Amino acid sequence: MMQVWNIAIKELNDGLRNRWLLAISLLFAILAAGIAWLGSAAAGQVGFSSIPATIASLASLATFLVPLIALLLAYDAIVGEEEGGTLLLLLTYPLSRGQLLLGKFIGHGLILALATSIGFGSAAIAIALLVSDLDIWLLIHSFSRFIFSATLLGWVFLALAYFLSSKASEKSTAAGLALGVWFLFVLVFDLSLLALLVFSKGQLNPDLLPWLLLLNPTDIFRQINLSGLGDSSSMNGVMALGQDLPITNAGLWISLFVWLIFSLGIAHFTLRRRAI
Repeated sequence: MMQVWNIAIKELNDGLRNRWLLAISLLFAILAAGIAWLGSAAAGQVGFSSIPATIASLASLATFLVPLIALLLAYDAIVGEEEGGTLLLLLTYPLSRGQLLLGKFIGHGLILALATSIGFGSAAIAIALLVSDLDIWLLIHSFSRFIFSATLLGWVFLALAYFLSSKASEKSTAAGLALGVWFLFVLVFDLSLLALLVFSKGQLNPDLLPWLLLLNPTDIFRQINLSGLGDSSSMNGVMALGQDLPITNAGLWISLFVWLIFSLGIAHFTLRRRAI
């Protein structure tokens, strides 16, 4: 276990030295604060509107940003070490490939968890201090659920990045694959699902469609946060299908954990088969 922890500390220190933690935290804090006070500007209202509206907007923002940042953080975790000549050196020590992967995941996961907690948490603190007549327990519960689910979503894409990095032969290839995965899950999947709804003309089994959302971790993340608001008006587009999904909120959390375990599993399998 000491070998795993040493790798994790190395990755965490690299993230601190490269200002990853600071940059991500500041980005999340600025965007979250901006959404909290300017999210209703299009409706002619400037200032904090409500906790559900803020969480719904932040969930949409995190759907785009968190997977992208996670992929950028780890897309070269394996292939970059190999190109730098350090992967072979690391594996000459009493360190298995599984331990190497787990150590990198813990280190990168800590960076992402700290940045998410600091960034979005600072926005929650600002709301609590600056907004009067606020249900503080609703704020704590909503932001805690949002921060933890955003962190878990980021961990899923970290694991997917390790899979891509173990599969690619060059860093440039890994970067291209990471961008493709981001487009697939964040943009293409939902558009494809909408196209399927339109062109099927009602011929598809309506009971099947909501289950398709579970094939996309970003949709599961949004369902967790939007279903917890108790406001069906925030469910629009593909997300409206989630109202017919016959599983509880706990089932959605389990689905996101299954995505994490599956992604780490295929990353480990691919790394073990990689020729070095």
